[in-house]
Amino acid sequence: MTPAEAARTVPSSLLASGGRPFLEALARLTTAPLSEIAQRLREATLLYVSGSALVIFTEDCTGRPQKKAGDETIISSVSIAELDQIRESMPGVDPWHGEAALGGKNRPVLALGSPSNAILVIADPQPQQTGSPDNASLQDEAALWVVNYLWTLAAERIREKVADAPPSYLIESRAASAERLRVTAELVDRHSTALETLLAALRSGTLSDSEARKSATDTAAKALVGLRTLSDRTTELVEEPVSTAFQRLREDLKPLMNFSGIDVQFIEPPVNGRALPGEVAHAARAIVRGVVLAMVDQPQVRRIRTQWDCDGENLLINVRDDGHGELSADSPAIGRLVQRVEALDGRISIDVMSGWGADVAVTLPLDPPARPLADIADWKLGERELEVLQLLAAGQRNRSIAAKLHISENTVKFHLRNLFRKMGASSRTEAIALAHSSGLR
Repeated sequence: MTPAEAARTVPSSLLASGGRPFLEALARLTTAPLSEIAQRLREATLLYVSGSALVIFTEDCTGRPQKKAGDETIISSVSIAELDQIRESMPGVDPWHGEAALGGKNRPVLALGSPSNAILVIADPQPQQTGSPDNASLQDEAALWVVNYLWTLAAERIREKVADAPPSYLIESRAASAERLRVTAELVDRHSTALETLLAALRSGTLSDSEARKSATDTAAKALVGLRTLSDRTTELVEEPVSTAFQRLREDLKPLMNFSGIDVQFIEPPVNGRALPGEVAHAARAIVRGVVLAMVDQPQVRRIRTQWDCDGENLLINVRDDGHGELSADSPAIGRLVQRVEALDGRISIDVMSGWGADVAVTLPLDPPARPLADIADWKLGERELEVLQLLAAGQRNRSIAAKLHISENTVKFHLRNLFRKMGASSRTEAIALAHSSGLR
């Protein structure tokens, strides 16, 4: 029986297990902000499939690709490499059950894909049994169908929220992206040096056991390749080739070209132009879409030309129409675009020429804008929480923080959870980035 068939024959016991709690959980999920979507999805899916942790991995959110809820020992250790490996094991978007490394340990997982290439992973999944054993198989299929339905809603909401992300999200996301790149680069340099030294020593010929030397050499070489691959993968998550970003823009505007009768022309950017930070690529596509839609609303527009270029430091965007010059620079739609541009420290100019159309030029810096120091008092941290944050921002690990403050590691973890909640951070890396942007080092 397929999940769809199971959904049409859901046993009454499964319906009874959902009912009002399910509708309430569904309502919270469909209105959840990005920072809470993993927790809201977990609350909804727990009605049907229990699990120790839930992890969402989405490349739509370049600054925060992981969204997690559940067992802290798992979600604090989940790596991108683990999630990539799970995704490679999946048969497309169909649900996949198996054993995989997650949070540094092999464990049973349930993974679900999506059209946006995002995945949902539930650790230690167990269907919630609410009826008789005779209906167990049917209940399992129906429960999986409901979980997949909830995940589809969550994945689509993530895409919508990122497309319409407010300025504050873009700034914080860029800060987190930059911090993750810095930390990864430091790890790559440190481990590469150690492994290259090991290889040089093992290849020196001073060891008598050639087989041991060969085995150690192969192991170290493999570790180097894996480390470099991880570095490249992390870079891919926060950067996008300009040609790829522009091609995605063409795909976004294809429906308009097909059904509006308007000729949308594209002037390709240089193929070898500098890669775009993820937030710039997302924002650039959203800005062009917004400008094009505003131009389409004018009468007598038959042609729109959009062009991207790079000067090494900025993405240069130009959109021009052949209308009668009736685009209103004071319209709410244009106002929202101006806010998005300013969030990335960019500039926008709108030149409306009566009888000749409108010309919109946007300049987006490729490097993160200088962020004004946040007032740490706004976080309302306790004295001990501030001490923990200072040590965290200085690069100290939990054990070191505990030793310096003469407290246990569990107490450190308790303070960190409170810190993340008060700062609005979803991860250790993001908390460090926010602390650095506020002047803590």
